[in-house]
Amino acid sequence: MRTTRALTITLPSDMAQMVKDKVASGEYASESEVIRDGLRSLAQRDAAIERWLREEVVQTIAGVDEGTTQLMTLDEAKQRLHHHIEALGAKHKRS
Repeated sequence: MRTTRALTITLPSDMAQMVKDKVASGEYASESEVIRDGLRSLAQRDAAIERWLREEVVQTIAGVDEGTTQLMTLDEAKQRLHHHIEALGAKHKRS
């Protein structure tokens, strides 16, 4: 039994050129390999989002419902994010 299936796809010109460039550079042996690698990356990203939703978001919501997790206000979240970005900027300047 055949384990592959041929598909015909249409890509925007810039994406089609990217695929061709990857093959021309020798990074991939064929256009199909480029597309397969991209789809594998997409599947990994989707799996990571699913894990995050199950392991963190659902648990956080459950904690809020049970009263064991406290939420912060939007202003508190913005302030923490601002401080985090400043710290990253300072660290980058030292490097």
